[in-house]
Amino acid sequence: MSAFILSPDTVWNPKALATGSVPRKVLHRIAFLPKGGGLGLNLRVIMENEPLRYFIALSPFVIAMFIWRDLALPISQAPVAMIIVIGFFEMKVLRVSAEKRKTLMEEDEAARVLDTLSYRARRVLTKLAALRGQTSGEVMLVVEQSELAHVTPLTLVSLQTRDGKPRILSLTPEERELIAAELFDEEFTERILHTANLREDVYLRSVSFDARGVSGHARLAALLDSPAPQEAPV
Repeated sequence: MSAFILSPDTVWNPKALATGSVPRKVLHRIAFLPKGGGLGLNLRVIMENEPLRYFIALSPFVIAMFIWRDLALPISQAPVAMIIVIGFFEMKVLRVSAEKRKTLMEEDEAARVLDTLSYRARRVLTKLAALRGQTSGEVMLVVEQSELAHVTPLTLVSLQTRDGKPRILSLTPEERELIAAELFDEEFTERILHTANLREDVYLRSVSFDARGVSGHARLAALLDSPAPQEAPV
């Protein structure tokens, strides 16, 4: 599953993205409804909902009450057992223990992964600023991943700023396509980043960029790469 580009244009409830500070953490803070992305993305976003995960963990109890109806009352009155099952499901099935985190990836390799993220994010930010003709102001590329380990990584990528007022910026389809094409690929995948984040137990990464640092060469390249204006019909 590819990274989801998060912006007011890609969710059904853009008001939920309003924030008073950046970088804005989204997972476990707000419920957002993605536009597009397919069934897989929507199911993966739903999986971040803790009450739903609790229901999945307790589903054997529900099934048992339907199979052994005479034991339905004792089963329903076993809160300690239910708590133990939820704890096992959350901490052992969906997460990595503190002891195992350091074994997921060598420290030097994790550092290289994070350096690669920083380098690629700055390259993306340079191109975005050049395409927008932005000559001042600070923007940041924010990459947030789910802390759940043994499921498909959920990766949210957004462009945020504190200039004017802190907010998650809207992105055109071309800008979203640029981020999707430039940030991750077959060599640097969301899963590789997720492994490094699991090792460090840090899931929100942000890279800031001052638009004054965009070179003339980058602005010229953006101008040459931008689509030519269409002629008005005769």
